[in-house]
Amino acid sequence: MCAICGVLNLPVGEEVRKKMLKTMERRGPDGEGIYQKGDCCLLHRRLAIVDLQGGGQPMELNWAGDHYVLVYNGELYNTDELRRDLQNLGHRFRSHSDTEVLLHSYAQWGKSCLDKLNGIFAFAVWEEAAQRLFLARDTMGVKPLFFCRYQNGLLFASEIKTILAYGVPAQLDASGVGQLVMLGPGRLPGSGVFHGIQELEPGWCGIWEKGRWMPERYWHLTDREHRESFAETAEQVRYLVTDAIRRQMVSDVPIGTFLSGGLDSSIISAVCASHQKEPLHTFSVGYQNNELYFSPTKFQPNSDESYIQNMVDFLHANHHQTTLTPENLVDTLEDATVARDLPGMADVDFSLLAFCREIRKTCKVALSGECADEIFGGYPWYRDPEVRAVEGFPWAQNTTDRCRLLMPELQSEGITLVKDAYADTCKNSDILPGTDPLERRMKEMMNLNFRWFMQTLLDRKDRMSMYSGLEVRVPFCDRRIAEYLYGIPWEYKDYQGREKGLLREAVHGILPERIRMRKKSPYPKTWDPEYSRLISSRMDALLAEKNAKLFHMVRRDALQKYLSQESSWPWYGQLMGKPQTMAFFLQLEFWLQTYNVGFLF
Repeated sequence: MCAICGVLNLPVGEEVRKKMLKTMERRGPDGEGIYQKGDCCLLHRRLAIVDLQGGGQPMELNWAGDHYVLVYNGELYNTDELRRDLQNLGHRFRSHSDTEVLLHSYAQWGKSCLDKLNGIFAFAVWEEAAQRLFLARDTMGVKPLFFCRYQNGLLFASEIKTILAYGVPAQLDASGVGQLVMLGPGRLPGSGVFHGIQELEPGWCGIWEKGRWMPERYWHLTDREHRESFAETAEQVRYLVTDAIRRQMVSDVPIGTFLSGGLDSSIISAVCASHQKEPLHTFSVGYQNNELYFSPTKFQPNSDESYIQNMVDFLHANHHQTTLTPENLVDTLEDATVARDLPGMADVDFSLLAFCREIRKTCKVALSGECADEIFGGYPWYRDPEVRAVEGFPWAQNTTDRCRLLMPELQSEGITLVKDAYADTCKNSDILPGTDPLERRMKEMMNLNFRWFMQTLLDRKDRMSMYSGLEVRVPFCDRRIAEYLYGIPWEYKDYQGREKGLLREAVHGILPERIRMRKKSPYPKTWDPEYSRLISSRMDALLAEKNAKLFHMVRRDALQKYLSQESSWPWYGQLMGKPQTMAFFLQLEFWLQTYNVGFLF
C-alpha cells in the first residue's frame, strides 16, 4: 500500500514536489520516488509489504515500442495467475511484486486489464508515446483516488491534502455545505466536498489526453437469475469467502486480524489461523469503564469481551488488547480529521485511529471484516419493514432535523440534494424485469448501502489505518462475493429470519456455535459518561464562540436546540448518538479552521 500523486500540464518545481510528498509520508513511510518528464510528474511514497527490495515506484517498462510509467496504491490477490498468463505471452519479470505484474498487464491489455484484476487498487499509467494518462480505481472503492481539473491541467492523489498542497484553494460551495450537514459523514459519490475536487468512483477509470478528461464506468453490480439451491448457494458462499481471505494473506511481512468476537471478524481470524503455522496475531479494542456503564440497545445488544475471549481460546491466538480512555478519544479528534481531510464518524474514527497506532507496533498488515453487512444484509435497516418503506437513506432517518440546522438560504438546496441522490441511486439499480416488490426493494437497499454507507466505512478504515502506515485488507470486498450475492434472493440471505443467515449457514463448522449465532453488534463505542462530559464542555465553548466559522453555514440556535435532547435516531448509522453528533460538529469547526476553508455562497 502506498500514496500516489500526479501533476499533468502544470508547473512543478522542487519545493512543490517536497510539499506534496510531505503530505504522503504517513501512507508511505518506507521510501519515495519521482518521475518527471515533459508535462508529466508522478510522485510515490511506499509502504513496503510485498517484494520489499524489488517493488519500488514509479515503475517503468518498455514494451512493444512504448514506454509506460506506473504509480499504484493497492494489492493484487491474483498476481500469480496473471504473471503466468503474461509469461505465456512473452513477458519477463525482474521481481515478484504485484506492481510489476500490474504494469505488464496494462501494457499487454490496456484498460481491459481491469476485468482481470482481483484486488484493491488506485493506479495511474503514463504512456509516453501517446502522452496519455490512464487512471483507475477498484470496483468496491477500497483504495481512494481524488482528482482536480485545475487551470489547464490535472492533479490526482490518494488524499485531498496532497492536491491542496499544490495550491488548489480549499473552498466550499452550497453543494459542499449540503453534503456536510445533510449527508455527513457521508458524501456524494464522486465528490471530494471541496469545490472543484472530485473522487474517481469505484468501478470507474478515465483517460487524460490533450487537456481532456474522459471518464468511463467499467464495472457495476448487475442482476442475474439465481438458479442454485440454498445448499448449493451456501457452499459457493463458503468457497468465495474462504478463498478471498486466503488470497488476502499474501505478504512478506507479518499479518494480523481485527477481532471483535462478532461473526465477520471471527470468520476471517479462523480462516487465517488455519492457514499459518505460528499463532495468529489478533487485535481488539475496548474502553475504560465500559463494564460499568454499558447499556444494551437495539443497535448494540451486548458487549464484546466474552466473545473475544471465546475466539482467542478457540484459535490459540497471540492476542493484543487495546483499552482506550475518554481522554484518548478526545485527544485524537484533530488527528482523525486531518487523516480523513474531512469531518468523519466522530469517536468511531478517533478510536480506530488510536487502535491502528497500537496494531502498527506489531504488524504492518491486518485483515478486517468491513462490508459483510452491506453485502449479506446484516444491518437492522435491511430487516425493518417500516424503515425499508421510507424513501430516504435508512442509516440517516433525520433529514428534516438536519435541514433545520442549515442557514435558511441553504435549506431548499439541502433537501433537494438528499432527495435527488436517493432517487438516482434507486433508479440506477440494475434489477431484472418482473422482479417482485420485496426483492426489488432489497436490491435497491443493497445498492444504497454499497454506494453510500459502505463507502463511508471504507473511507474511515483506509484513512485511519494508513495514517499510521498500517495496511488493512477487507476480504468481504472481493468483487466475486459482491457480484454473486447481488443476484441471490433475499429469502436465502435472510435464512431462518436471521441477519446474515446465509453467511452463518455457509461457515458452519468453522466457528464455535456461540460465535456463529451471535446477534450482530456493531463496532464498539465508549459508554463512559466522562467522554460525554469532555465533549459537551468543548461543544459549549464552540456554541459560545462568536467567530466560529461553523455558524456561517449552521444556525447556532438550531444546533443548540438539536443537541439539547437525545434524538430518536442516531445521527448516522448505529453508533452516532448525542456525544458523537457533538464530536462531528467539533470536527467540522476544526476542519473549517485548519484547512482555512473559504465559502463560495
